[in-house]
Amino acid sequence: MQTRSLQGKWPARYRAMALATTLLSVAIVPGQALAQESAPANEGGIADIVVTAQKREESLQKTPISIVAFTGDDLAKAGINEISDLRSQVPSLQIVPHPNSGTTTRIFMRGVGNNDDQITQDPSVAVYVDGVYLARTQGLVTEVAELERVEVLRGPQGSLYGRNATGGAINFITRAPDLDDLRIKQTFSVGNDNYFRSRTNINVPIGETLAVEAGYMYMQRDGYVKNRGTGVKRFGDQRRQAWRGALLWQPSDSFNIRYSYDRSELKDTPVFMAAVPLYGQKPTPPTSPNLYPVSDKRPTEGSKYVNNLRRNDAVSQGHNLTITLDVSDALTLKSITGYRKLNSWTTQNYLAGVRGPFALIESDGSLKQKQFSQEFQAIGNIGDRLQYVLGLYYFEEKGNGYSISNSPPQSKRDDRELHIKNKAYAAYGQATFTPAILDDRLHITGGLRWSQDKRRARMQDTVITPGSTVIGPMTPAATSFDNVSPSLIIAFDVNPDVNLYAKMVRGYKSGGFNVRASSLERFSAGFKPETITSYEAGLKSMLFDRRLRFNIAGFISDYRDIQINTRSDPNNVGITDVLNAGKARVKGIELDVTAEPVDGLNLNVTYSYLTGKYLEVVGADGVDRAGTMKFINMPHHTVSAKAEYQFPPMAIGQLSAGIDYYYQGLVQTSSSDLRYKAAGYGLLDARISLSDIPIGVGKWRLSAYGRNLTDKEYYVAHFSAGSPAAFYGQPRSYGLELSFEY
Repeated sequence: MQTRSLQGKWPARYRAMALATTLLSVAIVPGQALAQESAPANEGGIADIVVTAQKREESLQKTPISIVAFTGDDLAKAGINEISDLRSQVPSLQIVPHPNSGTTTRIFMRGVGNNDDQITQDPSVAVYVDGVYLARTQGLVTEVAELERVEVLRGPQGSLYGRNATGGAINFITRAPDLDDLRIKQTFSVGNDNYFRSRTNINVPIGETLAVEAGYMYMQRDGYVKNRGTGVKRFGDQRRQAWRGALLWQPSDSFNIRYSYDRSELKDTPVFMAAVPLYGQKPTPPTSPNLYPVSDKRPTEGSKYVNNLRRNDAVSQGHNLTITLDVSDALTLKSITGYRKLNSWTTQNYLAGVRGPFALIESDGSLKQKQFSQEFQAIGNIGDRLQYVLGLYYFEEKGNGYSISNSPPQSKRDDRELHIKNKAYAAYGQATFTPAILDDRLHITGGLRWSQDKRRARMQDTVITPGSTVIGPMTPAATSFDNVSPSLIIAFDVNPDVNLYAKMVRGYKSGGFNVRASSLERFSAGFKPETITSYEAGLKSMLFDRRLRFNIAGFISDYRDIQINTRSDPNNVGITDVLNAGKARVKGIELDVTAEPVDGLNLNVTYSYLTGKYLEVVGADGVDRAGTMKFINMPHHTVSAKAEYQFPPMAIGQLSAGIDYYYQGLVQTSSSDLRYKAAGYGLLDARISLSDIPIGVGKWRLSAYGRNLTDKEYYVAHFSAGSPAAFYGQPRSYGLELSFEY
C-alpha cells in the first residue's frame, strides 16, 4: 500500500499555513491598540469546577461520584493535548499503546479494561465527545477542538450514558461557538526531536443568533529509534493533522442547534518494539514469579533486517448534531445525533533480527468502520424535591477488515477477512429525591438501565504457503444479549462544605467474538457479557475558607463472567482465546487533595491504591487457574504531586511556574504469564509561563516546558511478541510554546 510521505514539503507547507493564519488573525483585530488589563487580584481560595456528569450543571464537590475534572485552563497549564496525556493526571487510569498500532490506545480504569483492540469487542472504558460515544478512539477531535472541560468518571456507568461501561467514562466537552464575540486563538509549540505543533481556532459571530467556529491542528515529532533497515527513517515518527468546524444557531433563549464536523489524519510510523531480556541481567530464570525484569537500556536504533518499514495511515471523521429545547424552567429536551467513519491501515514489524535475519512476524491490517448513534434525553424536575433524567439510545456499527500476517522465512502468510454489524438499544433513567427532613440535606438517587445488544460477524481465513493456498470457509457468527442494571446513591450534606455519599451501581459489557480465536468454532461460539457490581463510599470537602479541598473515595467491585484473553499457542502471538472465566474482586482507595496555603500557591496531591484478585478462573479444560492469574495494568500505588506558583503581576506580564511528579508502581502486563511485568517508575515535569504580555493586541503567553526531565528509562508495556518485547516511554523532551488569543 502506498503512503504519502510527510517529510520535506509537508511540514514547511503547514508551518507556512499556520504562520499565515496568525498574521491574518492579528490583521483582522480592530486597528486600535488594546490596553492590557492587569491580572485580577487573586481573591484567595480554590475555584470551584462546574461539571455535567449527571446531565445538569452542578458543582464538582456536590456530585456524588468519583470524578476528576479539568477546565480548559487546567489543560493548557498542564500541557494536556491528547487522551494519553491524562494518564499522569488521573490516578487509577492507565493508557498504553497496542502492539499492532501506535495510533490505538488501550484504556484501563480501576484495573478494568481491554488488553486487545478488536472491532468485535466493546471497550470497558467509554469515551465521549459532546455526548457522542466513540466506538474507536483513533482520531484527533479532542486535540483540534477548543475544550471547555474534561470529566473522568471512575467506576461502572450506565444509567446516565448512551453506552455501557464497566470501567468508567471519559467525557470531552468542547467550547460552544460564541454568539457575542470574535474569538481568535493561535498556539505554536517547538521542541527537541524536530517537534512542531500549531493549533488555530477562530470563532466568528454572524448576527445575533448564529456563530461559526473553525479549527486546524498540525503536529510532527521525530521518533527516537533509527531504522537501520529499509523503508522510513525512524520508528515512532508522528505526523498528524486535523480540521474542525462548528456552528451554533440560537434563535431564542430556549432553543438552539449545535453542529460540528471533524476530520483527522494520522501518518505515524510504527512504535518501536524492543527485544528485551525476560529477567533483566539475571543469569538464570528466577524461581519466584514475583521477580520482575530489570529494564534494559532504551534503544536508539533498530535491526538492519527490518524490511520496508512503512507509515500507518488512519483517517477519522465525524458529525455531531445536538438540538436543545427548554420546554419550561422545569423541563429540557435534548437530541444528540452522531455519525463517524474510520479508515485505518496499520503495519508492524515484530522483532526483526531476534531469530536470524528476519522478523518474527510482519503484519498489515486495514479497517473500515462507520457508526451511527441517536440519543434522546429529558432532563427536568418536579417541584423542588425531585430531579430526573430519562433517555433513549440507539447505536449501530458496521465495519470490515483485512489483515495479513507473514512469518518469514517460511513464507507462510495468514490472510484474514472480517465483516461485522452491531446494534444496541437502551432506555435509562435516574431520579434524585430530597425528602423534607434533616433540613433538606439528604438526597436519594435511584437509576435503572435496560440494554439490548445484537452482534453479527463473518470471518474467513486463508493460509498461503509456497506449495499451497488453503481458503477457509466464510464463518458466520451471531448473538444477542439483554441486561438490566440498577444504581442507588445516598448523599448527605454534613454542612455546605462537607458532603458524604454511598453508592451501589452495576455495569455491563456486551459479549462478542474473538477474531484471534484458536479455531473457527471458538470464533463462532463467541463469549458472553461480563458484569461488575461496585460499592463505593466517598467524602468531598472544602475546608479552611476554601483553602483546602479534600476528597476521598473507597470502593469494592465484584466481577462476574469476566472476559479473559488467554494465549492458546505459546509459539504464535496472534492466537488467543477469550473466555468467560469466572469471578474476581477489585478494591481501591482514591484520594485528591488540593491546597492554597497562600495566595498564588497551589498544591495538589492525588493518590490511588488498587488491588485485585481472581476468585475463580475456569478454563476451557474445566481447571480453575485463579491462583496463577493476576490483573494487568493495575499498579498498587499511583501518586501525582503538583506545585504551581503565580508570582505577583509585573510590568512584563504574569509569571507562573509549576512542577509535576508522577509515580506508578509495578504492573502485571500478562494475566497468565506472571513473568511479564513493568517495573515502577517516576517522571518529573516542569513548566514556566509568562502570560498577559503587554504587546498591545490580544493576550500573549510564552511558556517553556520539560517532560521526563531526569530522562527516566521505563517500560509502558512488556509482553510476548513470540519473544520478550517492550515499548519504552518517551525520553526527555523540552520546548517552547507561544499562544495568542483575542
